[in-house]
Amino acid sequence: MAQKIAKAKGTIGIMGAGIGGLALAAMLTQRGFKVRLFEQAHAFSRLGAGLQMAPNPCAVLRGIGLEPELRQVAFAPHSLLNRDHDTGHVTNEVICDEAFATRYGVPYLVMHRADLHRLLGSKVPPEIIEFGRKLEAVDQDANGVHLTFADGTSADVDWLVACDGVHSVIRKKLLGDEEPRFSGRIAYRAVFPAALLGDDQINLSRTKYWGPDRHIVIYYVTAARDEVYFVTSQPEDPEWLTRESWSTKGDMAQLREDFAGFHPDVRRVLAACPDAFKWALMEREPFSHWTDGRITLLGDACHPMPPYMAQGAAMALEDAAILTRCLEGVEDDGVPAAFLRYEANRKPRATMIQQRSRTNTWLQHQTNVDWVYGYDAWHAPLDQERQAAE
Repeated sequence: MAQKIAKAKGTIGIMGAGIGGLALAAMLTQRGFKVRLFEQAHAFSRLGAGLQMAPNPCAVLRGIGLEPELRQVAFAPHSLLNRDHDTGHVTNEVICDEAFATRYGVPYLVMHRADLHRLLGSKVPPEIIEFGRKLEAVDQDANGVHLTFADGTSADVDWLVACDGVHSVIRKKLLGDEEPRFSGRIAYRAVFPAALLGDDQINLSRTKYWGPDRHIVIYYVTAARDEVYFVTSQPEDPEWLTRESWSTKGDMAQLREDFAGFHPDVRRVLAACPDAFKWALMEREPFSHWTDGRITLLGDACHPMPPYMAQGAAMALEDAAILTRCLEGVEDDGVPAAFLRYEANRKPRATMIQQRSRTNTWLQHQTNVDWVYGYDAWHAPLDQERQAAE
């Protein structure tokens, strides 16, 4: 892929070294931009869960140069299989395999989030990553953006991209406090050794079992098929509410009881799993804008969404590619306008997927997947313009 050389001489700060932040740092440094990447953790670790990388994010990752490494660690499911929760009757099956490679030019891969994170990190110069940078305050003026961290240190950059997630400190600064609504649903997730299932392993598809008021998705997360992942969604008493934490342990006995009426294959997976995490699923309305002067938002910071289309990380990767394209060849004084152009080109699609995700019907029955999976952020037209936010 031909790359334009950066014209901007100033420094772009990126707050948050998750999937979106690392991807953006990789893309910008590959093109010669000066970047500082701030991360509140003191080191990277193997945390997280399964990720589904449909063809649209896989196209982004190919552009970074990661496809060969991804194919070595990720699992390529035979199909996206959807079944009734109790009988196992197939309600819809979308064949992946070579069909997606032919149709979209890239595969459908599922993997452990930590493996994708590690590979993205390998494309980022280590000297630009600053760990232990927990953000407490952010301010901007005509000269740049000033960041203040919890340890009393500070940093100055010319522009800032907020990749600091669903609880973004920077979004709060730009848009004020927002009150997410508890959806009345919670999710359990777990990754565990496939060996615990013995000889009776799961099938080679990414399988979702649909119940009347709950579901579970199950798949391998490694090319070696040595780790199994599942994630659920089920109703929960509104009295139970916690911050959207990925580290709250769930009650396996309760989880097994909640899915006692599901297909034997589901019950077998839950019986083999030693423990799982539990988190609250929240709902948010689309935010009014993502950009203010020298600052813009990316990924979950600007369009947090339910996990029901498996497009959250995909949207962050698409964001990063479009933002990079908008910044290519832009002089320093044009960066704020490039941020606005990025928002204008990304907001309609991200909002549509954010809202569609809330319905939790994706792929249950015959579904047109082309508008989601066929999108290529490296070649999509950049034809939207937007004036400064009022």
